[in-house]
Amino acid sequence: MSVQRPNTTHRADAALVLDDRIAPAAELARLTGTVALRHYRSRLTVETKADGSPVTEADRAAETAARAWVRSRFPDDGVLGEELGEERPGAPRRWVIDPIDGTKSFVRGTPLWGSLVALCEGTRVLAGAAYFPAVDEMVAAAPGAGCWWNGSRCYVSTIDALAKATVLTTDERFRERPERRAGWRALSDAAAVSRTWGDCFGYLLVATGRAEVMCDPVMSPWDAAALQPIIEEAGGTFTDWDGVATAFGGSVVATNRALDTEVRGILAHAASTSSNRP
Repeated sequence: MSVQRPNTTHRADAALVLDDRIAPAAELARLTGTVALRHYRSRLTVETKADGSPVTEADRAAETAARAWVRSRFPDDGVLGEELGEERPGAPRRWVIDPIDGTKSFVRGTPLWGSLVALCEGTRVLAGAAYFPAVDEMVAAAPGAGCWWNGSRCYVSTIDALAKATVLTTDERFRERPERRAGWRALSDAAAVSRTWGDCFGYLLVATGRAEVMCDPVMSPWDAAALQPIIEEAGGTFTDWDGVATAFGGSVVATNRALDTEVRGILAHAASTSSNRP
């Protein structure tokens, strides 16, 4: 398997302007990530939200900058963000933003975090972009326009056997959905490589052919929306845990096309076995 290398010269955003959906999503993701990067590996006060997840001034500053950009460029659009809630909820289109996906990595100085932006009409994702400032990688896509990795088209791998595959998840303990842990363990046991290169970074690896499977048992809309067109336009499949092609199902399984049926069969079998236990 050959893996395309990203073009870090950012002719980038040259290819992205070919599609007027991708270009603004990529621009906003880059802006959001750049603001967050200013705080990276600095002394941060980490607060704990009601759901137990961390939040910092960097998350809020990045999302505030993103919202200002939307108001300036697309004043009729709504915004749904992880940190600051919903703005103009009745708008036909909305920007779904996670300013720092992978805050636990961010606050520990680990580069496996990114800024996610999706443009949506209802539950239909029109464009998605993910910028990874600490490693300077951008991946962005829109339905029918392809998936672009630092200005070059990118694709999922063609590996067709789990015994040769790399499978990923964010946290293998599955504390929020322990009944799904068995499915992950079955995938992990069957794979060549199993890692917790988690959060949005794992989906970047799948979209660019550096891993074959990424799954998360719990996902919010701002975690998942940007990633759906990225995976699908790279030639992969993107569903919730039940196999429904959506970014709004509360969970995600992303695979290359060749392993799609096998992976979802393993997860379904584990789920049915677990539900039949007394």
